[in-house]
Amino acid sequence: MHSGKPVNLAIKPAPANHGIKFVRTDLQDSPKVPALFKSVVDTSLATVIGYEGFIVSTIEHLMAVLSAFMIDNALLEIDAYEMPIMDGSAAPFVEMIKSAGVQMLQAPRCYFRVKEPIELEEDGKSVGIYPCSTFKVTCSVEYPHPLIGRQTLTLEGSSDIFEREIAPARTFGFLKEVEYLKRFGLARGGSLDNAIVVTEDGILNPGGLRYPDEFVRHKILDCIGDFALLGIPILGHIIASKSGHTFHHAFLNKFFSEKKSWETYMVS
Repeated sequence: MHSGKPVNLAIKPAPANHGIKFVRTDLQDSPKVPALFKSVVDTSLATVIGYEGFIVSTIEHLMAVLSAFMIDNALLEIDAYEMPIMDGSAAPFVEMIKSAGVQMLQAPRCYFRVKEPIELEEDGKSVGIYPCSTFKVTCSVEYPHPLIGRQTLTLEGSSDIFEREIAPARTFGFLKEVEYLKRFGLARGGSLDNAIVVTEDGILNPGGLRYPDEFVRHKILDCIGDFALLGIPILGHIIASKSGHTFHHAFLNKFFSEKKSWETYMVS
C-alpha cells in the first residue's frame, strides 16, 4: 500500500505453542518477530511490529483472519517490510487459509476470560471490554459524510460469519488524505483496486460499496486484527467507538496492567 513494492508472503504451519511469528526472508539470517502487542513499534498509518531494527508493516488484516479461523500457530514468511494489501480487504487471505486447510493440534487452547470491565476513553474515542461467554465485537464510526454518518455493527459467531460479513470490507481513505500521503512518498501502491477513496459527497470507486456500511465493517476487521496481538484469544465483548490502531494499542497495554479483571482459561 505505502511502499508500492512487490512482496511475497507465505503462510506456513507451526507446532503447538509456537504462536504467530513473522520472518523477514529478505534480510540476513531471516530474523523473526512475534505477532504480539509488545512488538508494536508504530500505529500511525497501520499496525507495525518490529525487533532490533527491522519491521513488518500492515499486519492487521491477516491477523484478523488468523484470529477468526482460530489459528494460534503459524510462520509467516515475507520478503519485504510491508504486507501485501491485496484488494484492501481480508478476503484474499481467507481464501488462502481455506485452500490450505487448518490442522487441529493436540494441545489445550488458552483464553483470556474477562471478569470485570476494562475501559479506556479519551478525546471522544473509547474502547472497553466486558464479561461475555463468547468473543464479540461492537464498533461504531462517525464521519460527517453522506455515505457514512454514524454506523454501528456487532459481530459474534463463527468463521463463516466473519468470512461473509467482515472479511470483504475494504480499507478506506478520504481523497484529501490520499493526496497528502502521496506528496510525502506514501500510498505509492494505493489505487481504486485496493481501497475505497472517499470524496466530499461520494466515492471514486466505479463498483460502489460492497456493503452500505462497509466502513464500520472494516473497522471491526482492524479491531479484531489488533486485538489478536494479545497472543491469546479472548472471551469478552469489545466495544469500540471512533477508535483506531493507536487507541487499540493503548488499550492492550491497559488490559495487561489490570490483571485482576481477567483470568486465563484452558480448553482441552
